[in-house]
Amino acid sequence: MTTQAEKAERFRALHAREGAFVIPNPWDAGSARLLAGLGFEALATTSSGFAFTLGRLDGMVTLEEKLAHCRLLCAATDLPISADLENGFAHDPAQAAQTYLLAAEAGVVGGSIEDFSGEGIYDFAHAVERVQAAVEAVRTLDFPFTLTARAENFLHGRNDLDDTIRRLQAFVAVGADVVYAPGLRTLAEVRQVVAAVDKPVNVLVPFLPGVTVAELAAAGAKRLSIGGALARATMTTIIASGHEMLDAGGFGWLSGLVSGREVARLLR
Repeated sequence: MTTQAEKAERFRALHAREGAFVIPNPWDAGSARLLAGLGFEALATTSSGFAFTLGRLDGMVTLEEKLAHCRLLCAATDLPISADLENGFAHDPAQAAQTYLLAAEAGVVGGSIEDFSGEGIYDFAHAVERVQAAVEAVRTLDFPFTLTARAENFLHGRNDLDDTIRRLQAFVAVGADVVYAPGLRTLAEVRQVVAAVDKPVNVLVPFLPGVTVAELAAAGAKRLSIGGALARATMTTIIASGHEMLDAGGFGWLSGLVSGREVARLLR
């Protein structure tokens, strides 16, 4: 059985090697095992995808539920898992920092901290203090926890690339291992962010439709995540199939389904 320290080292190594890697976002144990069976090398949780499984919206999950979800996914696969821990479930830097120690106890080897409070973007100094507190907390662990610091401007109507880069640079200065500005919409923006920091950059791919792994790697991105998009793809199928049954009285959606045998192979 792979130890947590071994998973942590493998995760760090993915960020150090040449090129970019895709880190898909499962929303339950089954999707985690399917993605592992397909051959992905690491996984990341999705706050929205997990919330959907509980019949809730993003941001409506408790810390206790999030930690239980982390334990479930870590038990489902031997892959390294990084957790979307939102804003650390606390505004206070010291309280938020404790969340990352609890997540490590749950089995993850990395996690992200946002500068979005749930209502607005934290003031610059407060946002940096929160990242620094989380960095100091995870450095007490006996394995290399990969902390990702997120600048959320673009997801919340603040389309200010200069401020976003300023925040990411400050997060790097206080010790963040990876930086992430979800909502970048062009390869030019990706290149600007990459050029401005000396740490690996995570890119949220659904905001760049049609882009390829090769193009993002050429732009300097290191880690490519998809957030809740896979979960929404599943929901798209459910909704479309439901409409066909209710509105047209048909079952055409049954054509082309993956076989139960293939699912069983991947789950094994």
